[in-house]
Amino acid sequence: MAWDSDAGRFDLGDVTLESGDVLAGAFLTWKSYGTLAPDRSNAVVFPTSYSAQASDQDWLIAPDGILDPTRWFVVVPDMFGNGSSSSPSNTSNYPALVTTADNVRAQRRLLVEHFGIDRLACAYGFSMGAQQSYHWAALFPEAVERAIVVCGSARTAEHNKVFLLSLMATLEAAPEHTGGGRFSAQPAGAMRAFARIYAAWAMSQDWYRAGLHYASTDAASLDDFLDRHWSPGFTRRRAEDLYAQAATWLHSDIAAGPPHGGDLVAALGAIRARVLLLPSRTDLYFPVADNADEVAHLRHAELRPIPSIWGHRAGNPVGDAPARDFLRKAVADWLG
Repeated sequence: MAWDSDAGRFDLGDVTLESGDVLAGAFLTWKSYGTLAPDRSNAVVFPTSYSAQASDQDWLIAPDGILDPTRWFVVVPDMFGNGSSSSPSNTSNYPALVTTADNVRAQRRLLVEHFGIDRLACAYGFSMGAQQSYHWAALFPEAVERAIVVCGSARTAEHNKVFLLSLMATLEAAPEHTGGGRFSAQPAGAMRAFARIYAAWAMSQDWYRAGLHYASTDAASLDDFLDRHWSPGFTRRRAEDLYAQAATWLHSDIAAGPPHGGDLVAALGAIRARVLLLPSRTDLYFPVADNADEVAHLRHAELRPIPSIWGHRAGNPVGDAPARDFLRKAVADWLG
């Protein structure tokens, strides 16, 4: 079955960020899937996750996938810092911090000014994309009917920050690091260490105990799995972009700034969207407990943990068919 698709670049001009810094000549790249209804009632935004670009999420968008492009008009905006939209690798004087809210405000402009969409049927996202979907619901409560948060949270937790700071410190320790997340050359040794730290967090202890690093690949050894199967997912990106996106993740918080001034309970309570929280039971970044604390303060919400040993990757279930089936059913139910 075929469906329409398109891609483009949306120029934002000079954008003043939450920090007060200016992202000069800002732009978002994007892809769309499906056909926008005449009344624009079927729009879904699906922001990218850490290190991902729009094409990395294609496989989730299909009639038998998580988001059906024969029913929904799905717009995938590339995050700032991912190497496709404005990023340190393609923008001189890229600011030290571009927040999740900065991303979502730019995406709002893309949808309104380019597509004429002023209301979303759903904001869907995984991981950092889930943080963006949460921000959509919090920043534009009148414009988001539903939010689906897959392996994400309203605020980056302290334990999650420890992970991110370890990644950033690894890159900062590289001899090629010139300061502020910039590099004189790509730091191959630090990138290899970066990917190995990530591997200990992304998949659960039970996943490794079950030998899925072998069973789900053709790896001959643990080193082979880490270097040949795992690391390329990160080493394909520029170190400065990975550093910038880690800073965005580190500071993600729907309550930051006005009008809530850091009051997370107030920020959650102001969300009008129906929110579906889909954490993985074995996620080390975004544990179920984080979402369990949040759901009590949301007006219309449900918590449905994904029963999987694939850790964080259960929310992006390449190779995990049961988790994919669970997500497909949960999303179909929530979208009606």
